[in-house]
Amino acid sequence: MSKAPPKTLLLPPPAAPRARNADLSQIAILEAARDEFAQHGLGGARVDRIAERAAVNKRLIYYYFGNKDALFLAVLEDTYLHIREAERALHLTDLPPVDAIRRLAEFTWNYYLEHPEFITLLNSENLHGAAHLAQSQRIREMNSPLIETLAQILERGRADGHFRGGVDPVQLYISIAALAYFYLSNRHTLSAIFGRDLTAPKARAERLSHITEVVLGYVLRS
Repeated sequence: MSKAPPKTLLLPPPAAPRARNADLSQIAILEAARDEFAQHGLGGARVDRIAERAAVNKRLIYYYFGNKDALFLAVLEDTYLHIREAERALHLTDLPPVDAIRRLAEFTWNYYLEHPEFITLLNSENLHGAAHLAQSQRIREMNSPLIETLAQILERGRADGHFRGGVDPVQLYISIAALAYFYLSNRHTLSAIFGRDLTAPKARAERLSHITEVVLGYVLRS
């Protein structure tokens, strides 16, 4: 009696090298464009320099992104994606409400400190009236979960008697962001006006303490 032929083990096909290379090229372009736009703004940025930074042919940038404005929007979306992913990693809904608000305020301050390009990119987009972000459905989809999370935290805090009612999560997040953003984006002029080095470690620590006290002072029941 003849033996049945051995079964062939079917393995998934290897990932196509061309697809991997395309992904790597787009990542390199986005990183190079982020640095170029952060340094020179949208108006001053040059596709030639982005191509040089990314070590790719300039035509590849146009192939993937179309034009400089579309590339700028892609950079903004990627920048927002990064901060939203970092916020999700905080697992704020697992924390007591007071700790969650404090953690979000601390995170926002430290993120802006560690990612100054975030501030400069937003400054550039604001100069253009948010014309690029206004076209992006993806941006709104990214930000909705954060506001929903903050609303849940505020409701838990209200239910357990720690937070007052009627706090708008959008207004609260704008205030948390503004308390950090304004200080850091205007640190040089503010330092000159008040004759204090607002970039010194002691000044930064004092600012973070002030931010958390102001935010918690607003949401906590008196």
